[in-house]
Amino acid sequence: MSDFWRLDATAQAALVREKSVKPIELVEAAIARIASLNPKLNAVVTPMFDRARAEAAVTPADGPFTGVPFLLKDLLAEYAGVRLTEGSAFLDGRYTPEADSELTRRLRRAGLIVLGKTNTPEFGILPTTEPRLFGPTRNPWSLDRTPGGSSGGSAAAVAAGLVHANDGGGSIRIPASCCGLFGLKPTRGRNPLGPFYGDIFGGLVVEHAVTRSVRDSAALLDATSGPDLGDPYTAPPPARPFLEEINRPPECLRVAFTSRAATGVPVHADCARAVEDAAKLCEDLGHDVTEALPDLEGDVISQAFITVWSAGTAWGIDDWARRSRQTPSADRFEPLTWALYEMGNRRRAADYLLAVQDLQRVSRQVAHFFVEYDVWLSPTLAEPPLPLGSFDPTPDNPMQGIFRAAQFVPFTPIFNATGQPAMSVPLFWNQENLPIGVQFAGRYGDEATLFRLAAQLEQARPWAGRWPTL
Repeated sequence: MSDFWRLDATAQAALVREKSVKPIELVEAAIARIASLNPKLNAVVTPMFDRARAEAAVTPADGPFTGVPFLLKDLLAEYAGVRLTEGSAFLDGRYTPEADSELTRRLRRAGLIVLGKTNTPEFGILPTTEPRLFGPTRNPWSLDRTPGGSSGGSAAAVAAGLVHANDGGGSIRIPASCCGLFGLKPTRGRNPLGPFYGDIFGGLVVEHAVTRSVRDSAALLDATSGPDLGDPYTAPPPARPFLEEINRPPECLRVAFTSRAATGVPVHADCARAVEDAAKLCEDLGHDVTEALPDLEGDVISQAFITVWSAGTAWGIDDWARRSRQTPSADRFEPLTWALYEMGNRRRAADYLLAVQDLQRVSRQVAHFFVEYDVWLSPTLAEPPLPLGSFDPTPDNPMQGIFRAAQFVPFTPIFNATGQPAMSVPLFWNQENLPIGVQFAGRYGDEATLFRLAAQLEQARPWAGRWPTL
């Protein structure tokens, strides 16, 4: 089997441009690797191999990633003529898009060749990837552990150099942390959600990718970002291409760090050690590092977030019911999904808007904190990757998975609420050889600082050479 998979997407694209390799060679090598590993990982749920071969056989478009194999997460990103399930039996076999979503168009315009679609929890709800429809995706570092979610299939899909993902409460950063990858959640409105959506869950949801290298993430964001016609809002335009930022050393940054969660949940010693290690590394690199965090009302954030999340679940199911001309019923969904649907339907319109008001107030508090600090460092997760099954409902409590998620994921949702960019960086592995990501957040619209810092961290402590044994 070819070793192309060891190269990041930028290096693969360079081989195509140099005519050292043909796109079909990269595609065949990636297909072979998926065939070898997917029985263990269950990451790719909708193969598109024949389409990919046909696309690779013709002269591809000239783009930054021409000829590079790619995988789409089976959530939001619509590909004409290929089923979309969002991890739910409610949609499986009942919806096939007639057109690409805008993000898919931009990915293909960049020259990427889509090999298939990756596993996701039902409607992306949980921070693990264990849908009843397709079964669990397994973490390549330990097959009995979660790869995270909701982009767990994407993160576990080590056959491709970079993989599409989206993030409504941490769904890029969580699996990046669990699988030892780089995961950047961009600023709200940086990437398009159209033409089917303008805003999802009150602005919580954004699109991007999980990648092996910082440069892949930067180059991909250059290729996909920017306003689309009719967008309700867009992110501030960058001063220069993101790929240029990684070659610009960061100035001395004021870094605030904490291992304490605003919600008060306990933080595992490994996750705290990962933050201490990252803080020391930042200090060694010349940054001004201080232990600090804003004074936030954790209970208010949690209550507001679950109100918006349950309302969003109710909207999502009703939207799909309308688009696919079906009638929702409890027997067609997982227990947690239906419980959130019912909760969302019980919420009044005023409850939803009050929750949005609370999250916007928190956003202003966090923005004031970033007047004093350039970057906020914390754990990505409160625990190492959990065993599969940790989020299963109990017979008497279908909401058990959400309660467990609140303990596992207290650090990432705040930046979905504020709209700020945040990234999980794979700088630490524990004694069990499980990756433990750390999260760096930046000011609204300031991915540039994060990319510069990430490139510096990657150079100081390269992670690309670390591979799970499968």
